[in-house]
Amino acid sequence: MKIWFQCKIKYQKEDENGRLKNVTEPYLVDAVSYTEAEARIYQELGSVIRGDFEVTSITKSKISDIFHYDDAETWYKCKVTYIAADDESGKEKKVTNQMLVSALDLKQACERLLESLEGILVQFEVVEIQQSPLVEIFPYVEDETKGKVRIDDMAPQAVREEEVTLKPIPPTPALASQEEDEEEDSAFEPQALLQEAELEEELEAELDSETEL
Repeated sequence: MKIWFQCKIKYQKEDENGRLKNVTEPYLVDAVSYTEAEARIYQELGSVIRGDFEVTSITKSKISDIFHYDDAETWYKCKVTYIAADDESGKEKKVTNQMLVSALDLKQACERLLESLEGILVQFEVVEIQQSPLVEIFPYVEDETKGKVRIDDMAPQAVREEEVTLKPIPPTPALASQEEDEEEDSAFEPQALLQEAELEEELEAELDSETEL
């Protein structure tokens, strides 16, 4: 479950006439502690607000749910009540939850709240809706790459920068034996030709001797 902290920021803001005036604005930030809430609000607003600003107060908010719509920047605070059974005594009790919904007007805020609560299993009642002075809400967005290491980053630098050279693949045993047989055949081929030539000479000599007789 998210824990929301309301942070009030004091700084000098330029009005429509170009004059600077001191203003105090509330922001909502998702954090696990007051210390983290302060650090996060400084981080979020450091690049947005021109000049110095001061965090005047940090209070834990009672907001339980937030329903954000991209087409509206105005926030409405809604109080919703329902009946639930007490875990210890088993008796029924009234529970009040505070929620925020972004809308263009009060009517749309009510419609969007009811739309967002369609799947709730208990009967509820919307007892109050009023415009909130909140300027902006900063939910916690987890960094998906945090704690993950790329395989390339795990390899040593020398390995990553080394060029890959292709080496010839040694022949398979079947091909190797076949090549060896061919080499042996080619080695014995000249000797066989010599033997054949000698036989031909002997035959010619015998024929010549028979002719003389």
